[in-house]
Amino acid sequence: MKSNVQARLDHKSQLALDELVRRLGWNPSRVVRERLHLLAACYGKPSTKRMIGIGRFASGVPDLGSNKKHLRGFGR
Repeated sequence: MKSNVQARLDHKSQLALDELVRRLGWNPSRVVRERLHLLAACYGKPSTKRMIGIGRFASGVPDLGSNKKHLRGFGR
């Protein structure tokens, strides 16, 4: 499916586009498409970072992480 995109370029961006068109021999549309592909490859899809083991073990103690009585001696 084709779609059209309009963009207003500042002077510096227009010069960069013109230079790429001249140097690569591509049309402006191809330069923009290739740049979109590069950006998509660099940023990709966000990964879902999770800590291993979170929520997988049940101790049966509901206040295990907040009650000081249960935390006595932890980390020593």
